[in-house]
Amino acid sequence: MSTEALYRIYKSELFSLAYRMLGSVMDAEDIVQEAFLAYDQLPDPGSIRNERAFLYKIVTNRCLDLLRSSAKKRELYVGQWLPEPLIGRAGAEEEPSAAYLQRESISMAYLLLLQQLNAVERAVFLLREIFHYSYDEIADMVGKSVANCRQIYRRAKAGIHFDPESVPAVHVAEERIKAFVNSLMQGNTGKLLELLSENVVLYSDGGGKVTAARIPVVGFERVTGFFRNLLAMYEGKYDLSFLNVNGLPGVRVRMEDGVQYIYSFAFKQGRIETIYNMCNPDKLRHV
Repeated sequence: MSTEALYRIYKSELFSLAYRMLGSVMDAEDIVQEAFLAYDQLPDPGSIRNERAFLYKIVTNRCLDLLRSSAKKRELYVGQWLPEPLIGRAGAEEEPSAAYLQRESISMAYLLLLQQLNAVERAVFLLREIFHYSYDEIADMVGKSVANCRQIYRRAKAGIHFDPESVPAVHVAEERIKAFVNSLMQGNTGKLLELLSENVVLYSDGGGKVTAARIPVVGFERVTGFFRNLLAMYEGKYDLSFLNVNGLPGVRVRMEDGVQYIYSFAFKQGRIETIYNMCNPDKLRHV
């Protein structure tokens, strides 16, 4: 099969692996491109029996290399680190490889859980849990024994506590997020109490590049007060729109000076439990 044909078939799922591994849209896209270039430069690509597994191996190992080389940079990161938002790729409606872009497992909440695993644990967990590779295949991809991969997967699985039922249907999330924005604008505290968890948390990632809260804002009063202060301070100086962020409706705020803020949301028992604010311009170049 030609490299062009393989690219059409596998680029989406390979991207979804790299994105979950790295939390970076731009790095994931680069690694997928590099993987196909590497495949194209093989002296005898026709000798590869399983092109898909071979490409997964290239992508996995390039992700592992990048994570190892950037570990120190992550330690020195200014403020809170959040994954780059994935814009406008909701799954079945837009991507033929819907099975690899389930809304639940590209949500910000899920991606942050993956960050708690080390690089090899993350690779083994994703290859088994999301992409359903056998332990023999995973062992070959990551250079570990089959028994070790089984152990790594069990340990990683035990550490990932995620309830897919907490991710609402798109139309439900859209209704509640729009109601949240409207209630903030109108100062409707009663409605906000219905929409937000009492222990709601706001995380902001400015990367030291723009003004952003460097520690989480915790609790209903503090989070709503934070937003009310912003609305009063920047009244008439921003443009607000709704868009798809990591499989669910989110919000984009563009300021007069060109700075933009991308908000995404996580829910628990139908109420907004977590708000993620990405405003590091380096992480929004693809938006």
